[in-house]
Amino acid sequence: MTKTFTPEALIRTENFIGGRWLPAADGARFAVTDPADGALIAEVADSHAADARAATDAAAAALPAWRDTLPKERAEILRRWHALILANQDALGALISREQGKPLSEGRGEVAYGASYVAWFAEEATRIYGDLIPQQHRSKRMSAVKEPIGIVAAITPWNFPLAMIARKIAPALAAGCTVVAKPAEDTPLTASALVLLAQEAGVPPGVLNLITASRQRGVEAVADWLDDSRVRKITFTGSTAVGKHLARESAGTLKKLSLELGGNAPFIVFDDADLDAAVNGLIAAKFRNGGQTCVCPNRVYVQSGVYERFATLLADRVRDMAVGPAREANTQIGPMINARAVDKIERHVDDALAHGARVVTGGKRLPELGPNFYAPTVLADANSSMQLCGEETFGPVVPLFRFENEREAVDAANATPYGLASYFYTNDMKRIERVSRALEAGLVGVNEGALASEAAPFGGVKESGYGREGSKYGLDDYLSIKYVCQGGLA
Repeated sequence: MTKTFTPEALIRTENFIGGRWLPAADGARFAVTDPADGALIAEVADSHAADARAATDAAAAALPAWRDTLPKERAEILRRWHALILANQDALGALISREQGKPLSEGRGEVAYGASYVAWFAEEATRIYGDLIPQQHRSKRMSAVKEPIGIVAAITPWNFPLAMIARKIAPALAAGCTVVAKPAEDTPLTASALVLLAQEAGVPPGVLNLITASRQRGVEAVADWLDDSRVRKITFTGSTAVGKHLARESAGTLKKLSLELGGNAPFIVFDDADLDAAVNGLIAAKFRNGGQTCVCPNRVYVQSGVYERFATLLADRVRDMAVGPAREANTQIGPMINARAVDKIERHVDDALAHGARVVTGGKRLPELGPNFYAPTVLADANSSMQLCGEETFGPVVPLFRFENEREAVDAANATPYGLASYFYTNDMKRIERVSRALEAGLVGVNEGALASEAAPFGGVKESGYGREGSKYGLDDYLSIKYVCQGGLA
C-alpha cells in the first residue's frame, strides 16, 4: 500500500544531502511564513557555500552507480515516486496553498500537473535511443550514443513550488544524472516534501540532494555550483535578470544551461472571435495563481469592433471573483506572495492611471483581508507608454489595449524583448496560420488559454531563455551525445 502523510508530517526543515536530513553547516535558519497573514509556518535550514559544496560532493559520489543503472530500473523508481505524489495529493496541495497562497483547488491541481512530468519521464527513461550512422568506410563503424550529462543543479521559483522542481528533477533522474537543487526561499517546504517522497520511492542516497536558503545566502550557495566544474548543467526558472547572471557566472566552466525566464505574454482578441470563449480563455490563463505565472497574459489586445463588449463581459466575470485566504474553499484569488509583489502591482496600476487608463473593476489593495491581497483588476484604455506594457506585472491585473488591424496587433505583440507565451482568438482559419507563424514566442495558444502539458515542449525565445522542458525534447537537455568510431573491421 502506498504511504500517505498529513501536511504536517510532510514538513522537513533541514537540507537533504547524501540521503540524510541535515541542518545547515553553521546551524543558521530562516522563517517561512503564510503570505495570507504573515504567520510563521516553520524555520528551515539557511544554507551557504559549504552546504552547496556538500550537496555536490554527495551527487558526485553517487553519479557513477546511478549513471550505470538500467533505464528500466530508473523508470521503476520514478513510477513509485509518481504513485506517492498522487497518493499524497491532498496533503501536498494543502502545503502548497499554505506557503504559496494559491487556492486549495489550484494547489491540488499543481500536484497532478507536477506528477504528470514524473510519469512522463519514467517512460522516456526507456527511450533514450542513439543512432547507427551509415558507413562511410568499409573498415569503420560509426555510432552516436546518448549519455547523462552529469551533475545537474536545479534552481526553482516560488510560484509553482512542486511542478517546477518536478519538471526538472524527473528528466534528470530519468537520464541518469544526479541532482543538487535549491528551491525559492518563499516556498521551500513543498520542495522538501517532494524530496521526502522521492526518498520513500527508493531514490538512492546522493542521487537527489536539496538545500534551502534565504535570499541573501542563497546567492552564495548557488555561486559555489556555478564555479564547480563537477556541476555540468544548470536548469533555472525565474527572472531574465537572474538567468543572465547564471549564464555569465557559469561561463568559466562552460556548463550547459536550460533557462526558462520572464515573459510579457500578449493575448489578442480579433473581432471575429468567439468572445465568450475568449473571456473564458483569458480568465483561465490570466488569473491562475492570482496572475503569478510566467505565461500569464500581460497585455490584452482587443480589436476595436468588439473592444467595449469584450471589456464588459470580462469585467462582469472578474468582478464576481472570490478573493480570500487559500484555506477557504470558495477562494479563486489568494494573496500575492509577499509585500514586494503587491507594491509592484500597485505601482503598475498607479502608473497606468497616470498615463490615461481607467479602472473598469478592482484597482486597489484589500487590506481588510490581509497585507498581501489585491483585487482582481481590469483596466481600459491601456497604451504602450505604461510600465505594465514593458514589464511583467505578475498579479491579477488585465490591461486592455485597442487595435485596428492584424498587422498592428502582431507588431504590438512582438514589441518586447521577451518571447515565452502568446495567445490569440479568431475563427478565421487563414489568420490562424498567419498569426501563429508571425508571433515571436516559444508557446502559442490558438483559441486556448491553457497551454502547458507534460507531452509538449515548454520554453521561450529571445530574452525568455532557451532549452525546453517536458515532451520528448525535454530529455535531450540532460544528455550529451558521444560519437564512437570503431575501425579495423575490413
